[in-house]
Amino acid sequence: MTQTPRPRPVAAPAPSAASPEANHAPNHAIVIGAGLGGLASAMRLGAKGWRVTVIDRLDRVGGRGSSITQGGHRFDLGPTIVTVPQGLRDLWAACGREFDRDVRLVPMDPFYEIRFQDGSTFTARQDEAAMKAEVARLSPGDARGYEKFLKDSEARYWFGYEDLGRRPMHRLADLVKVLPKFGMMRADRSVYAHAAGRVKDDRLRFALSFHPLFIGGDPFNVTSMYILVSHLEKAFGVHYAMGGVQAIADGMARVIAAQGGEVVHNTEVDEIVVEHGRAAGVRLTGGEVMRAGLVVSNADAGHTYTRLLRNLPRKRWTDRKVKDARWSMGLYVWYFGTKGTRAMWRDVGHHSIVVGPRYREHIKDIFIRGKLADDMSLYVHRPSVTDPSCAPEGDDTFYALSPVPHLGFDNGVDWAEEEPRYRAKMARMLEDRLIPGFRDRITEEVVFTPETFRDRYLSPYGAGFSIEPRILQSAWFRPHNISEELPGLFLAGAGTHPGAGLPGVIGTAEVLGQLVPDAPRRLAETRELRMAAE
Repeated sequence: MTQTPRPRPVAAPAPSAASPEANHAPNHAIVIGAGLGGLASAMRLGAKGWRVTVIDRLDRVGGRGSSITQGGHRFDLGPTIVTVPQGLRDLWAACGREFDRDVRLVPMDPFYEIRFQDGSTFTARQDEAAMKAEVARLSPGDARGYEKFLKDSEARYWFGYEDLGRRPMHRLADLVKVLPKFGMMRADRSVYAHAAGRVKDDRLRFALSFHPLFIGGDPFNVTSMYILVSHLEKAFGVHYAMGGVQAIADGMARVIAAQGGEVVHNTEVDEIVVEHGRAAGVRLTGGEVMRAGLVVSNADAGHTYTRLLRNLPRKRWTDRKVKDARWSMGLYVWYFGTKGTRAMWRDVGHHSIVVGPRYREHIKDIFIRGKLADDMSLYVHRPSVTDPSCAPEGDDTFYALSPVPHLGFDNGVDWAEEEPRYRAKMARMLEDRLIPGFRDRITEEVVFTPETFRDRYLSPYGAGFSIEPRILQSAWFRPHNISEELPGLFLAGAGTHPGAGLPGVIGTAEVLGQLVPDAPRRLAETRELRMAAE
């Protein structure tokens, strides 16, 4: 039976979260949203001496990285891979903990297999020699161009990820300083244009340019700085967290609890409280007010400014500015469990990408025209081949994801009408090209459409990844980690710098940690120690 989740009822906060002490302590920080960016921010704040309350409207931590268990199948709802484990290890280390004691990562080999319309395949691995052999197998004449692409990718990694991506970008002067390097690296070119300039085979052009879709970007318009993902995969590999990304989120919550913080579930923030020109806490949908010395919003940046600060006059992120932004695509995701199939489809691994007949025009349908096309390309996740805990013994757990238009187009999709038809098209494609006979073995299924993302995650226009990472919506141009609209307010998550994707949202907390001061009590204790030493 298909189930489309609806918004969960909002309950009153736990008594401990609304206690007088929590409402008045100057060392108290509130984080809105228990997504991965919010949890990482809470950990960073806890390491700085803040006592943190994380408030979330769902019934478990993880946000888009959470899971649903149904009929013995654990459906990982959002991100499925870890590409930069060191970012998580650094986060745990900042809290005096060891990540690998809390979460077990296993490397993927291969990373994924791409299946093209003509029946050919491309298998991505970490080993450089294996990758070069794969390129040569498909298109011998593109071998040297691929080597140049790898060098391009590494250069952009050091500049775009290790430099810009790990420091604040809220001052205009920071942008001005890096503009010459942006120009030198041709950041004005798209990811696809850069790949097309290095290789001639259309299949390789796809294989080297589709990655922005994993962070909500149009490969034909997103800045070529994002080819750095190819180096991320080569340098760090692709990993899976046993227990899914939910296991990472649960580990984060345990660290927060050990720091003296707490996560309050089934509770929604209605508004950020402003007093004396500063963020002073939050008002819940039930009317209760919780006060704090600072507020971090891990809610979508658009929702933060247009809803949570709806009564605050804003200079930059006005309602019009948010509406006119280019938003990432929507997502149609079909989660399903199959009975007795673990030994079937032996050529189908953990990650598969099934490519449709069109690339450029299909992307235009999604991002530019807002049209739900008849054809599709699919990302298929089969975690049960790696992690037996996600399905009953002998069974499989899958999700199949298709990029679709967000809800903001004038010719918007009526998902109540289109969803059954779209699922039938997806099923035919999966039957024909990946997992024949699967429909007869489905025992559980859940469907997410862009409307689910809008209602469950309060995502503007049901966008899957917040604001699209085009060049004029990245770095300084993106909503800043420290709000220019309201002192005492900070932002984390996909909609702020450095952006979407698991490394990106974890990185927003790293940047935030450089901007947030130590808690007042910790500062006072530090002064006392210095005075005693003198």
